Amino acid sequence: MPLAVIPFPHIDPVLIDIGPVAIRWYALAYMVGFLAGWLYARMLAGSDRLWDGASPLKPNDLDDFVLLCVPAIVLGGRIGYVLFYNLPYFIANPWDIVEPWTGGMSFHGAFVGAVIAEYVFARRRKIPFFCITDIVCAVAPLGLMLGRLANFINGELWGRVTTVPWAIVFPDAGPLPRHPSQLYEATLEGLLFFIALALLIRAGALKRPGTISGVFAIWYGVARIVCELFREPDLQLGFLWGGLTMGMLLSIPVILAGVGVLVIARRGKLAAVQAQVA
Repeated sequence: MPLAVIPFPHIDPVLIDIGPVAIRWYALAYMVGFLAGWLYARMLAGSDRLWDGASPLKPNDLDDFVLLCVPAIVLGGRIGYVLFYNLPYFIANPWDIVEPWTGGMSFHGAFVGAVIAEYVFARRRKIPFFCITDIVCAVAPLGLMLGRLANFINGELWGRVTTVPWAIVFPDAGPLPRHPSQLYEATLEGLLFFIALALLIRAGALKRPGTISGVFAIWYGVARIVCELFREPDLQLGFLWGGLTMGMLLSIPVILAGVGVLVIARRGKLAAVQAQVA
């Protein structure tokens, strides 16, 4: 046991109560994440120097895209959580499915929802598919960081028992100190990830469509697997095949997809792929 642990900062999960309406930190994290991502995406789309020639999409395209992408991400994230993490519970309590603001979203489900929205929008607007995915992947770490911070405030998705001096005793996780794994994820999947992608963009990555998308999938998958080593598995699932967690298993195909996209991008064959998609 450590000589001391960091006390959990008891922050009310509900930010503001307005009559029967409660604004939670979790919901606020999503709203701020979408807003910040939208503004950053507009900036990327409006800067021709970042692309190979003129930008393939304009800021106004992002205004329309966000109306399609936001519900797709929320819907995909919720469906992913229901299917992969707690299906028996939601079968018994179907009305709880429509309450994502109380917690319970899957990144991998949200990822699939975003890809579908990107594909539909690319076909409708005749915009290269991977140019849209690159922009979305560039801004996604902002939302990931804010979402993990909200998990920490909610005192959920805590880490495994540990003796490190920065361990925290979470109020709903028993008396033992645990890794603040939410903060690990906010840093590795959010802050550091955002900085790394921004540096790649500055170095010209958007000029080779698919590069940011491929790096995103690989980094996120590896980072998620690493963070899962410190995170307590979901109680209703525990450890699965080979001692892996659900987050690890779902991250493996994401990494493989990222490798495939990155190889194609590096070989300069995305023009043909984009032509097929459009």
